[in-house]
Amino acid sequence: MAGTPGIALGAPPGRRVAVLGGGVAGLTAAHELAERGFEVTVYEARAFGGKARSIPVPGTGRDGRPDLPGEHGFRFFPGFYQNLPDTMRRIPVAGNADGVWSNLISVPEARFSRRDGDDILLALPDGITSPTTPEAIRETIAGTISTLSKMPPAEAAYFANRLLVFNSSCDARRFGQWEHTSWQDFVHGHERSHEFRAIVSRSLTSIMVAAKEDLASTRTIGAMGEQFLGNPLGIGNDGGLDRVLNNATNTAWIDPWVQHLRGLGVRFELGARVDELTMRDRRVSGARLAGGSTVEADYFVVALPVEQARKLWSSQVLAVAPELAATERLFVDWMNGLQIYFRAPLNISRGHTAYVDSPWSLTSISQNQLWTHSLNSFGDGTVADCLSIDISDWHTPGIVYGKPALECTHEEIFREVWAQLSSHLNDREQLLRPADVHSWFLDPGITWQGSRNANADPLLINTAGSWDARPEPHGAIENLFLAGDYVRTDVDLATMEGANESARAAVNALLDVAGSPAQRCTTFRLRRTPELEPLRVIDAGRYAAGLPNMFDEPA
Repeated sequence: MAGTPGIALGAPPGRRVAVLGGGVAGLTAAHELAERGFEVTVYEARAFGGKARSIPVPGTGRDGRPDLPGEHGFRFFPGFYQNLPDTMRRIPVAGNADGVWSNLISVPEARFSRRDGDDILLALPDGITSPTTPEAIRETIAGTISTLSKMPPAEAAYFANRLLVFNSSCDARRFGQWEHTSWQDFVHGHERSHEFRAIVSRSLTSIMVAAKEDLASTRTIGAMGEQFLGNPLGIGNDGGLDRVLNNATNTAWIDPWVQHLRGLGVRFELGARVDELTMRDRRVSGARLAGGSTVEADYFVVALPVEQARKLWSSQVLAVAPELAATERLFVDWMNGLQIYFRAPLNISRGHTAYVDSPWSLTSISQNQLWTHSLNSFGDGTVADCLSIDISDWHTPGIVYGKPALECTHEEIFREVWAQLSSHLNDREQLLRPADVHSWFLDPGITWQGSRNANADPLLINTAGSWDARPEPHGAIENLFLAGDYVRTDVDLATMEGANESARAAVNALLDVAGSPAQRCTTFRLRRTPELEPLRVIDAGRYAAGLPNMFDEPA
């Protein structure tokens, strides 16, 4: 290709948009722009859907069945997500009145599994009376946590109070104080019991929000607690507290999405890796692809992960938009998936499981119970279940080889994960049987380099104080717009919701620059308990006066 690959010839001036990256952010931007009459081409280096896609396990299909479905890591769609479900409702699927949104199903429980200890099966909150006063909120949360988690009542009450401190904090305190305080420091996790640290400080962050308790900001994790624990009835939620898709991600969501976008006129260029943005005056004049061809367009939406996007910030780019240099301070780490396929059904949990004492911070979900199409319709027909596991800590030594995951071969990773799972699940009854294992599959983004692994798909990790390093969706470069979960969003986490929200903001900025009369994208914000708003007003005065939150008692 040469000249203007993928851009429709004859497109009206000022309407050509090149979307660089085909993950959730890129597909969302393409969707919103195409609906508003823009000529859109999506350039993607590897696969559409990005880290959200499902990944066929090569060579496993037999007798006309598709390959077994693998994935970068399991995903879930909390009920407080609003932006992404809105998009999903606009992706048509035959027989579904609400499009691919109808492929979301709620799970009824979560399991916190202990090594050599009693496991906790949590029925996800249902029917709890919605509290209306601070004291009622504190008592309800404390009682629920104490009952469901077996946490000592005094510590449950302490945690409930910490959540109340955050929920009643004004915006100025959230950004000025809690943004710069780690979650672990906020809950004083290092001073509490093992049970408290395991459930509140560690597992809640890893199973709910893919974060690390010693790094993540209290502003971000507190906002997630506000959604999960401060809203026990799910008031205003889009659906159940914890939802998953009813089939492999590509089947249930990504493939119908790409098909719909093609129907809207979006063009797709797969295998197109962007190496450079060329500048003229204060505008991007082109995007150079690997191989030497150049993409020309009126507007460019960079919808790449931060570790890829910041490679494009050349000296010419930074001369116009020096604030983008701060993205170098954003931290990425590893959180990747391993799938184990079984010949017999599993009976672990009817939802997600956190392995509280696992050195590698493992979480999992068994998928066949949740899918409308049984896993025996994939592969060789003998797979009855799949345990999809997220490995969240790649730096702590394991229990078998004494090495962190990043220094283990793929076979060693599987054996280590199996040992950590077994130590949690088989201490009372044998829930995992080696004889039932059919095969396993590690995220192909993990590649062995001879002495350690490399990772093509790291995850942005929220860190205290990182808000200042996050860019806005549009800055000084007139025709450049940013979409991705590292851009400033209300959810402020590496999530599909954040990617979708950021793309909506980027499109709205583009519409403003283009002078378009099209209706702006709707954006949704996280819910706050309205009964606490008077306390936030009081807290604004206290913060301005240098006083702590009224509920902020000494540890």
